[in-house]
Amino acid sequence: MPLGRRKFLGSSVVTGAGAALIGTGAPSAAAAPVSGGGARPARRYAFTVMGTTDLHGNVFNWDYAADGEFDDKDHNDVGLAKISTLVRRIREEKGARHTLLIDAGDTIQGTQLAYYYAKVDPITGPNGPVHPMAKAMNAIGYDAAALGNHEFNYGLGVLRKFEEHCDFPLLGANAVDAKSLRPAFPPYWMKRLRTPCGGQVKVAVLGLTNPGVAIWDKAHVQGKLAFPGLVEQAAKWVPKLRSMGADVVIVSAHSGTSGTSSYGDQLPHVENAAALVAERVPGIDAILVGHAHVEVPERRVVNRETGREVVLSEPLKWGQRLTVFDFELVRSRGRWSVESVAAKVLNSNTVPEDPRITRLLRAEQRKVVEYVNQVIGRSRAEMTAAQAPYRDTPVLDFIAFVQAEAVRKALAGGAYAKLPVLSQASCFSRSATVPAGAVTIRSMAALYPFDNTLEARVLTGKQLREYLEFSARYYVRMPAGGPVDPAKLTNADGIPDYNYDAVSGVSYEIDIAREPGRRIGKLSFEGKPVADDARFVLAVNNYRASGGGNFPQVAKAPQVWSTSEEIRNLIIGWVKETGEIDPARFAAEDWRLTRDGVPVF
Repeated sequence: MPLGRRKFLGSSVVTGAGAALIGTGAPSAAAAPVSGGGARPARRYAFTVMGTTDLHGNVFNWDYAADGEFDDKDHNDVGLAKISTLVRRIREEKGARHTLLIDAGDTIQGTQLAYYYAKVDPITGPNGPVHPMAKAMNAIGYDAAALGNHEFNYGLGVLRKFEEHCDFPLLGANAVDAKSLRPAFPPYWMKRLRTPCGGQVKVAVLGLTNPGVAIWDKAHVQGKLAFPGLVEQAAKWVPKLRSMGADVVIVSAHSGTSGTSSYGDQLPHVENAAALVAERVPGIDAILVGHAHVEVPERRVVNRETGREVVLSEPLKWGQRLTVFDFELVRSRGRWSVESVAAKVLNSNTVPEDPRITRLLRAEQRKVVEYVNQVIGRSRAEMTAAQAPYRDTPVLDFIAFVQAEAVRKALAGGAYAKLPVLSQASCFSRSATVPAGAVTIRSMAALYPFDNTLEARVLTGKQLREYLEFSARYYVRMPAGGPVDPAKLTNADGIPDYNYDAVSGVSYEIDIAREPGRRIGKLSFEGKPVADDARFVLAVNNYRASGGGNFPQVAKAPQVWSTSEEIRNLIIGWVKETGEIDPARFAAEDWRLTRDGVPVF
């Protein structure tokens, strides 16, 4: 696969004109001598690198599902318009030519704005629009961005067109051509910062994406791209960057710091490997971390070969935070070296949106808001997800019902048509509501906010039980007797709501008085106990089917059908076709929580 618009060996090294000092508080260019006795004075220079990650299509401080300004329990704000204000302030403080701005990936998927320009008015169409995220990031002045795994969700055509729209390179040292194993995207970007001493500081940014792309977006990349491990590729490229004269090496990695993989043995390489890269690969000064959606203002990892500290920072997702790395350099014996690095994060809720960015994308925003507010049908009753994590509710039954119908239609007349179809659903947002009366696209988007697609896998009765037992780990163990506080019942061991699956089509009980692994009881189908050798088709989203959450059995189960259509669109299409959501068609109590056989609710 070609490198695309930017041939990394040619144009990824950019020479920039620097200026004098960083500004008020910056160390002097001619400071006191490093040592006494006539030693030459130390020459010092400081510069700043700003970073974002996991922007996920957020330009405005806007919640498309709520049709209003974004807000959460911590009163965070989101979007590039807010980030732009923070960036401008840092550039004013430090001196713009002594700053760089980078990103760690997951840019073009996640909001209805991102979906609209990938699917509704696609950037790949004839005379297609410029991607709003590229437009905003170009205007803000990004220097480079790593590829995130969600960059591949809409296929390589959308990604390559987005790459064309960007005035900065999309980096992915470990995104290689499947046949030649040569880089398919620029691995790195370089810039020379001119110092007041007359010399230049050469800064290199190495981009690493997540190896999980090979599994999560297999339909788009199989046979085209391969994704080696982050440690392996960093060990290959960092020495090259140093041999090319890099004084500072920064890694922008779409990979968390935990050293674990949420997909278990499905991934050939560690998913969250940023700290391992810092520990095992010498020559790195700092790492901008992404992917995990957690806030890490500053973490220091000692490289086991050199004993030097590597500074890591991950700003919170969606443009809620901006990481700021401050580098202090000293020149000795003709070379610049990093003397210190410090990192912090800035909160975007402390500043207003940059009107320059909101004006620039006003027309695009208006189109998307009009699109998501289209009325597509009516609901006979309100359905809410508020209790969905611990009670069988109509709102999850609705998702499961639409998925099961789609699978039954697809399998009709085929070899698997006679197998019972079960359906998996998770609570993605406890605030999701389908209102009584008019139903809009945005209410369906709130119900199913992810771009997951649908698959059908065959499981045995025994495998189904193991699957349900694994899911039931989500509940905190509570002995029989005494009250149950729903607020303390779920998310055992930090398991998120989206990694708890309810399965429709069979009935079962979950005894939370028992230890995990022995909780599923009275598992039955059509009133009869489920035999170990019974066979079912499970309608399941591609995240779970590809190993997401490390659920047992499903990732290795035979796939009998799949579609590239998002589940959200299947739901929207179902509502458009039928015109009405009637809970009487699908609502049923398939499962419930018990303690020693007594229902909890």
